[in-house]
Amino acid sequence: MKRWIVSSIMVLCSTMSARSETAFPSSPPGQFEVKTLPAGTLLESKTDGLYFDNSSTLFRPLFRYIDERGISMTTPVEAAIAPGRMYFWVSEEDVDKLTGDTDRVRVVNVPARTVASKGGRGSYSEENFRESADELLDWVAKQDEWIPTGDPFAVYWNGPFTLWFLKKYEVMVEIGAVEG
Repeated sequence: MKRWIVSSIMVLCSTMSARSETAFPSSPPGQFEVKTLPAGTLLESKTDGLYFDNSSTLFRPLFRYIDERGISMTTPVEAAIAPGRMYFWVSEEDVDKLTGDTDRVRVVNVPARTVASKGGRGSYSEENFRESADELLDWVAKQDEWIPTGDPFAVYWNGPFTLWFLKKYEVMVEIGAVEG
């Protein structure tokens, strides 16, 4: 019986993830890579505190905004750590449903970004973020052609009801070419 319940939950979680549109491909867990994130429209909620202390507070206004306007949920969700920011990507098909900023949500347009990324699997915890961020910055420091141009940020691929050991995440940092 327990096995059936676990299997059902796993199928439900993977089905929920499969129904959302993906803004860009994920990096495989445990691998480093350089990639370009596409230009796009994102919804932002923010706090003066740390992301990990406020993630549910950041999520609610974003979810309310897309739910009230019939905007599809996309993956991934981006998170700046300090100060805390959460970003939802808006699909091109849903951009016309945006009604501008609210007191808790801001519409932002971002240009294409070149990032270094380290894929991971596990809980969306501060410990996993910090460990992956340190490893990513060490990896970037060993690359002759790239330097970090910002702070590391998190990218989360699964919803809150996904079991922790099935969750995929990335830590990214924007990079620029070394001059010389």
